[in-house]
This record gives sequence, C-alpha cells and structure tokens, in this order.
Amino acid sequence: MLQVQFIRENKQTVLEGLAKRNFANAETIIEKVLITDETRRATQVSLDNILAESNKISKEIGGLFKTGKIEEANQLKAKTGELKEQSKQLTEELNATATKLDELLYQIPNIPHTSVKAGKNEADNEEIFKEGIIPDLGENALPHWELAKKYDIIDFELGAKVTGAGFPIYKGKGARLQRALISYFLDKNTSAGYTEVQVPHLINEASGYGTGQLPDKEGQMYHVTVDDLYLIPTSEVPITNMHRDDLLQESDLPKAYTGYTPCFRREAGSYGAHVRGLNRLHQFDKVELVRVEHPDNSYNALNNIVEHIKGILRELKLPYRILRLCGGDTGFTAALTFDFEVYSTAQNRWLEISSASNVESFQANRLKLRFKNKEGKSQLAHTLNASSLALPRVLAGILENYQTENGIKIPEVLVPYCGFDMID
Repeated sequence: MLQVQFIRENKQTVLEGLAKRNFANAETIIEKVLITDETRRATQVSLDNILAESNKISKEIGGLFKTGKIEEANQLKAKTGELKEQSKQLTEELNATATKLDELLYQIPNIPHTSVKAGKNEADNEEIFKEGIIPDLGENALPHWELAKKYDIIDFELGAKVTGAGFPIYKGKGARLQRALISYFLDKNTSAGYTEVQVPHLINEASGYGTGQLPDKEGQMYHVTVDDLYLIPTSEVPITNMHRDDLLQESDLPKAYTGYTPCFRREAGSYGAHVRGLNRLHQFDKVELVRVEHPDNSYNALNNIVEHIKGILRELKLPYRILRLCGGDTGFTAALTFDFEVYSTAQNRWLEISSASNVESFQANRLKLRFKNKEGKSQLAHTLNASSLALPRVLAGILENYQTENGIKIPEVLVPYCGFDMID
C-alpha cells in the first residue's frame, strides 16, 4: 500500500496517478485518509503526553516515599490511576483509528510510473516491441483444443467430469510436453542466477494482504474456509512473503527467486472462443520470477527481466509482442507492467503469456520488508515479479504454430526435455 507520508506530501501526484487508473472517488478516499491520519497522529501525541506525565509522576512518588511523605505519595498514586485509565482509552482509540486507516489504504492501488499512459482498458495498451515470424498454416489450421482432441493429449471433458470446467487433464505426450516446459523454464531461470524454491500452494490471510491479493482479489481466490487458507493465484504470493517482516542488509540485495507451482483462480466465467481450451483456466501451471531489489536498481532489474523472457521466447521460436499496459489495465499493485503475448496463428489472436511488473515499495510497505542502507537507516525495498512463463497459452501457441499435416513438431530447444520431436 502507499505510505501515508507520501500521500500527505504528494497529494496532487497521487490524485493524478489514480486518475490514470480511472480510480473512482479518488479525492474522497484520499481526503478520508488524510483526516484519519490527522486523528491518529493527534491521538498518538495525547497518549505520548499522558504516558510521559505518568512516568514523571511515578518517579516523584518514589522520591516522596523515600522521604516519608506518604500522604503526598498516595495522592499522586491516585493521579496515576486516572492517567492509566485515560491512556487505556486513548490506546483503544488509537488502535481503532489505525485499523480504519489501514482499511482505507488497502483500497488504494499503486501509483503508475510516469511512463504509463492513461487509458481505460486493454484496448489502450501500447505495443512497444514485436518479434518472430508468424507461420503460414493454410486454411486447414486447427485451434489447439481441436489439436488436443485429435492427438489425445489434453482432455477437457474428462477434467470437467473429475472437477469442473477449467480443469483440464494432460495425457501422454501432452503431459510430457507440459513437464518439459516447466523444467526448461526453471533451468533457464536458475542459469540466469535465480534461486529455485518450492513453496506451499496454500497461504494464510496475512500473506494475501502482504502482496495485495487481499482484499482486492478476494472473490477470485479459492478460500479453504475451515482452515482460513487460500489456494495461491500465483507463486509470487508465497515467494514474496518469504521476506515478510524482514530487515535485510543492503549487501543482501538483490534477492532473486524462481518457482514452479500450479495456480488457482476462480475468475468469472465468460463464453466464446477467446476462453475456449487453454485460453482461460481455473487451474494452470506457471513458473514465476520474483526479485527483491534496492530502489535505485529496480527499473534496471525490470529491464533485465524483460530481456530474459525475450531470450526464452526466441529459443522457442514463437512470434510474440510486448505491451506497456495503460493505467486502466495495470494491476492493483504494479507501478509499471509489460505484458508478453504470443501469437496464436490458428485463432488469429494474441494470447497473454507473461506479465513483468515493478511493484516498487507498494508490497514492501504491506510486508514490512526493509533493508538497512549504507547510512544505517531502515528503508523499504522494491519487489518485482514476472511469469516465466505461464504454461497454458505457451502450450497453445506451440500446438498451433508448430502444427503440420503429419503432426505437431516440438521446438528444437525442448526435444532433449521431451524425449521426442513430434506429436503424431
């Protein structure tokens, strides 16, 4: 979340940033934040004064008892009792005000980077890079869901029988290709200096709040109510929360992690070809990148992430493009996001396969993730995350773009991982 001090000192900048996002009632909620913070600070001053007075009187009482002035000491003891009651009441008021302030702050998204343009939705995103050759498949090209059925590698109906729509079952070479992609992505990431981690697939509420999924995306998450745990929407959440409440040394930075997990999202159902097959799922596999960076280096790190993902897509030889998201399409926690999209030739459309984001200090403020700088002062770190990559649409792109009359070729870089070079 945003820091109150930043809001107080940069009110107009905050309002302009929220306007880029089309954030409703921005002025109203910012004003409530400032008023509530004023109340909190005034209450804190009153409480501090009472506690200071109470401490002073306590010392006086000790001196009076030593000199035998019992009656005067007892009178002051009665006074401390009154002060204690006042401090108790003020503490309750302070806690209630602090809770109210947090509830307000949790509603406010991050402020977009200056390079982010205003816009309403994905139609206003900027294409900043495009690479790769879109193959000419002819009129008989099949979309991936038909290819999956033809070669019996993904069974959507069987998954629906076992669980429901959006939970496919991968079979035979389809399952092996899926496993090959996971191993390939992890190997590329670890060779680039990322530490591989295996993390829980369930998180507690504190972790959800720490990275900003709660309360913003509560309706999109699967909630295990008996244990009050949530199935993860992305491994970004447990990986980033590994450093919740940490005070790192500047020399510890950067921290760079990669992890594979299944991801679970309830996302509201819609219909049509754009959500058929692997285009939108409730459970899917993803390999993630997470970085904890010094603020001075976080945008260099974001550029490095973008170049790293480019390298993977070049090796897979998939046509792709990069978009800089507009304010209206940028995620709640992000300051700047680049989306990677692979071209699905059979569907004649672009499919999002990765989002690379600099969250700046937004998550770190919630997580209380700090480091000691060279001056020995505590400072909020910056966090970044990126899909590297989300598997369903990468798989869809491979199936569609590599299809031939004789079967589906396997990208050369994946053959050693698969153990075969053709799905037929």
